[in-house]
Amino acid sequence: MTKRLIVAIVLLAVVAGGLVGFNLFRDRMIEQALANRAAAPIPVETITTEAIAWKPMISAIGTINAAQGVELTVESAGILREIGFEANADVEAGQVLLRLDDEVQKADLAAARSRLELDRTTLARERELQSRGVASESRFDQALAAYSSAEAQLARAEAVIAQRRLIAPFDGTIGLPRVDPGAYVSPGTIIATLQDLDRMRVDFSLPEQTLPSLFIGQGLQARIDGEARAFNGEITGIDPRVDPGSRMVAVRGRIDNPERALTPGQFTRLQIDLPVEDGVIAVPQSAVTISLYGDFVYVVRPREKDPDMLEARQVFVTPGRRSNGDIEIVRGLDVGERIIVSGQNRLSNRAPVTLAETRAPVAGP
Repeated sequence: MTKRLIVAIVLLAVVAGGLVGFNLFRDRMIEQALANRAAAPIPVETITTEAIAWKPMISAIGTINAAQGVELTVESAGILREIGFEANADVEAGQVLLRLDDEVQKADLAAARSRLELDRTTLARERELQSRGVASESRFDQALAAYSSAEAQLARAEAVIAQRRLIAPFDGTIGLPRVDPGAYVSPGTIIATLQDLDRMRVDFSLPEQTLPSLFIGQGLQARIDGEARAFNGEITGIDPRVDPGSRMVAVRGRIDNPERALTPGQFTRLQIDLPVEDGVIAVPQSAVTISLYGDFVYVVRPREKDPDMLEARQVFVTPGRRSNGDIEIVRGLDVGERIIVSGQNRLSNRAPVTLAETRAPVAGP
């Protein structure tokens, strides 16, 4: 019994050892075969670097406002009798937009005019009597003072009447009326908004480091989400003070709006033009890989041992400014380098590559 058990154990050990040995032999042969087989070249798209004219820009976000825009209110309290405009109508400067109840004020105006006529007649009579030498100087002075006071009272009555009307301060488009005839309104009650939609302004902020690059009259472009075209304008004002809390400086620009495509209150993305710089090396942003060890690009170069074969070399670079999908390379590349712009996720340093259909060289912003 014991002898049979020993034989069985020996046979089992031989079989197990044979299986383990076969698996080790097979794995070693596969590893040798793969090691001796050359890796298949990876097709990549490339561009050739060249010195270009770089047009840098400063990006910002801002808010569109009307060049002239106000919320209209009345100067005095009273019952609203008449509204002289419709929503979204174009109004002219000086147009009467609404009228408050002014019966009492009209009566005061009539009384002031009557008083002025009486004092004018009295002054003319006193002037004639004085010329004849039958009136004293003091009576003439009293008549003149009464006449001047009556003129002032009439001017005051006319001013009070004018305060019972709301006048358009400039040409523009008026919004929705927020009150109805018969309502009691007081100073501070918003009647409607008036906006000049032919000329717009844009307000935005920039970091204090950009101040040396800004100047009045500098060109800018505004883009609205959902609108394909860009709206051209220029900087009209730069705040002379930097906000100590945010370290930002307030800037204002002007944008023409002849087609009224822009609306006050809209969000806009801005680009501010900077002077063109020559001799800048720039590549598409897709060509630059960001890693913990630094930013790098893949450059196509011949293999050292086989110049007929191409390989991807990992080259670390110092990126600079970005504009219109391109990125400036400050250090790391020379003119004439062939840069890989797609397929980097399949590459490693010194991986064999072949050139796919080459893209056109970068032409700059």
